[in-house]
Amino acid sequence: MRKCLFLFVISLSSINSFAQDDAKTAVKKTVERFFEGFHAQDSLVMKEVVYNQVVLQTTAQNKDGQTVFKTDEISALYKNIVAIPKTVNFNEKLISWDINVDRTMANAWVGYEFWLNGSLSHCGVNAFQLINFNGHWKIVYLIDTRGKEGCE
Repeated sequence: MRKCLFLFVISLSSINSFAQDDAKTAVKKTVERFFEGFHAQDSLVMKEVVYNQVVLQTTAQNKDGQTVFKTDEISALYKNIVAIPKTVNFNEKLISWDINVDRTMANAWVGYEFWLNGSLSHCGVNAFQLINFNGHWKIVYLIDTRGKEGCE
């Protein structure tokens, strides 16, 4: 009897582990989809995975070493991305991932390098907060850091 109970508990934890892995994969795909739209300069693709009341923030240090913190409207990001001239080559290269999921909420901590016309412009971390709305992960909060120090 104890052996059966032990096997039952082990099987339940295996199911939970697989569900966590599936959720993490779905969260990663959501963030990747956001960047597919970003790189294609296609705001409609970005909007597929962004909640309509998203909070968008940035923090960095200015040339005097003071912390800068600002909040932007997502509509400004969409407008700015679409307006980049086709002659400008940009690429936000995602270099590391740490994803955590609990029920309907997830966090994706994504290291990046931003390349502009073949040169490294800056690097940092994007921190995405996502909510699972009935099987669909949506980005509800995005904050990023930006800097030149510590980039490869």
